Amino acid sequence: MTISGWGDATTRTFFELTPDRVLDAVESAGVKCTGRCLAANSFENRVYDVEIETDEAPKTPAENRRIVKFYRPGRWTKDQILEEHAFLADLGAAEIPAVAPLPFADGSTLRTLDSGIHYCLFPKIGGRAPDELDDESMRRVGRLLARIHQVGAAREAKHRIRLTPETYGIANLEFLLEKGLIPGEFRERYETAARAICAHTSPWFAEARVQRVHGDCHLGNLLQRGGGGARASDAWFFVDFDDLCVAPPAQDLWLLLPGRDRQKLEVLLEGYEEIGDFDRTTLRLIEPLRALRFIHYTGWVARRWDDPAFPQAFPQFGTYRYWKDETEDLERQWHRIRLGQLLFEDESS
Repeated sequence: MTISGWGDATTRTFFELTPDRVLDAVESAGVKCTGRCLAANSFENRVYDVEIETDEAPKTPAENRRIVKFYRPGRWTKDQILEEHAFLADLGAAEIPAVAPLPFADGSTLRTLDSGIHYCLFPKIGGRAPDELDDESMRRVGRLLARIHQVGAAREAKHRIRLTPETYGIANLEFLLEKGLIPGEFRERYETAARAICAHTSPWFAEARVQRVHGDCHLGNLLQRGGGGARASDAWFFVDFDDLCVAPPAQDLWLLLPGRDRQKLEVLLEGYEEIGDFDRTTLRLIEPLRALRFIHYTGWVARRWDDPAFPQAFPQFGTYRYWKDETEDLERQWHRIRLGQLLFEDESS
């Protein structure tokens, strides 16, 4: 059975999620809210930073805060969300920096509103997302990723999507075509490039070893606590594991790189390979993964267009210029993938 990247139920918005319901959800964990609540920057889900009452003055700014996360209804099943939580618990058990959800009184980490919206609570952990990584930080993050992947390989995620050209590429392409969203002057070119990329690279994905990975491993989901120091490797941690998927480990590497910087990739791999092995033959998947992200991202915005937050955040979506740029980017990717296969073979010979 092929698992959809968008859920099997009708995806809904968050109109029923009122401020009172947000606070009630937090207080269901046995704490008392002060009423102060700040919305975090999140499009797919809804995330709030909520202040709670404490018996004593908080020792840190985060001690009297809770992060409550409401999952978009219809996007993930309960089993899929619990696999995310299980991965975070596995990382914690391996002493890998990660922010796991807090248990409720009954020991569960997930609850559901009467409206069907799943939610969980996290501690607030301060940190700063880097604009870029210097070489030493890149090595440390490589070591951290290797540890995460060792844990990820130890257990399956049976309910999570497997990232392939079919699930991330063709499924989204066919949605765009079915809805008539691609303008006529770009439709054939966009479809031709997308199908060519998927057909050409499907055997590569079929040959690659897959496992649990973060899935959306960009710098915005990487935080650093404090100022580093002797234990600076422990200062880095990843957040937002809700795009957990089953994929080649290469999926978690390329988004951390600035552009196509091969030198930075080597530094990242140096750190990674200090901890674990990395199959370098799967580096040929980076450009296909980049192309699949283009298609998947467009499919995501298109599917969410009825949510009022999306037209405000993506005003260029659907315009002539948008589709011109997307089509040309995809055609360039197809060109790079064809050249990249030859370059890869030359380098390994």
